[in-house]
Amino acid sequence: MIDIKYINELKSIFGDDWVSEGTSIRELHSHDESFHSHTMPDVVVWPHTTEQVSKVVKWANERDMPITPWGVGTSLEGNPIPVHKGISMDFQEMNKILAIHREDFQVDVQPGVVYKEMNKILGHHGLFFPPDPGAAATIGGMIANNASGIRTVKYGATKDYIMKLTVVLPDGRIIYVGNRARKSSSGYNLCSLFTGSEGTLGIITEATLRLVGLPSNFMAVRAVFPTVLDATNTVFSIMSSGLVPSAMEFLDDKVIEILNRDRGISLHEMPTLLMEFNGFSATGLKEEMGYVEEICLENRSVFLDKGIGAAERARLWEMRHLTLESIKRSHAGLLPLIMDVAVPLSRYSEIVAFVKEEVKGLVAYIFGHAGDGNVHVVVMGKPDDIERWVLIEKANRNIVLKAIEFEGTCTGEHGVGIGKRRFLPIEHGEGLVLMKNIKTLLDPNNIMNPEKFFV
Repeated sequence: MIDIKYINELKSIFGDDWVSEGTSIRELHSHDESFHSHTMPDVVVWPHTTEQVSKVVKWANERDMPITPWGVGTSLEGNPIPVHKGISMDFQEMNKILAIHREDFQVDVQPGVVYKEMNKILGHHGLFFPPDPGAAATIGGMIANNASGIRTVKYGATKDYIMKLTVVLPDGRIIYVGNRARKSSSGYNLCSLFTGSEGTLGIITEATLRLVGLPSNFMAVRAVFPTVLDATNTVFSIMSSGLVPSAMEFLDDKVIEILNRDRGISLHEMPTLLMEFNGFSATGLKEEMGYVEEICLENRSVFLDKGIGAAERARLWEMRHLTLESIKRSHAGLLPLIMDVAVPLSRYSEIVAFVKEEVKGLVAYIFGHAGDGNVHVVVMGKPDDIERWVLIEKANRNIVLKAIEFEGTCTGEHGVGIGKRRFLPIEHGEGLVLMKNIKTLLDPNNIMNPEKFFV
């Protein structure tokens, strides 16, 4: 347990109410949504200002005490698990929208802001922040993990919307990187360095985000196919046609079966694409619908469910966002190993076919952000069932290696955390040495979220 002297010193920084060494609080901060082993921090703190963060980071660095930033714990690769104990720094109290710059299509926020709640407020100004990972993630967690989600195919990932950051370095210094201009050729792109670094290089305490205008009209499509290949070939056909979907999701027949059973719906239990298109004109969207339908039929689609409007859109994506919860609820007592790889779009059909073959005999479900080559595989099992778990881990490794062979990546959006760090030498080669050098330069005492990225 942490020395009471340290507890008192932390309370002098944060106040008595914002420091806890209670077992139940520490347990809540010991795990994320993954299967990785729980590790409780020694203490949990809740900062309210950048200055508090700076003080405690400097304090921790002088004592070689690890710090692990915490958003809401929705990550899937053990990213916020404090494997070396120490301090879990919970940012849920730093949850303010500081300023909305409507004319500049920008917003200034603290890291504890939940993106869904932020988008509700921005919607009143005709604006929104496009990255949509599905869970109730915070902006700080999304930046740290470079989150993306269903709209990446049109809008890109979180990294594409970061304009300016306030960052506390491992020695406690506060730096400001980026600016509010829409373009710049000035210096290294330090915003990109910290985005996706999972709290290993510093702690983000404020961010200026680029926004886009809220579309006026939406077109939602559910297309059903007789085979996985028909569905995945359709992805390439639509993307190469000049059409620009704002979202394009693939779900295999087993996922649809689970959704039917868990949600009490009656969809065709066949490989399915969920698509969304948006734009200014409802008439223009109807014309696009004709092209989409034609392409789907050319690829042997047996059923199309289509509709224009926000209600149709909400109905479609509610089903997709609840996929993981439905799978977990249908297999009580089992834990998920969630595989997440991405490949060039030209190899998407191949990777899905490879995955389908690789997980035969396992309790596995395949879906993903098809429009940007991202595949998710949820395999349910028990880590203490050694023989079975070895098969699951083998499938995971084979799928990751195949994605890298296809010039893809070991993680499309879930991040490295604990689960994917062993694959970084294969994917990055000598580039990983440079990453380690940057980590050592900024964090020589290795206090910032240690044992993530590097084995």
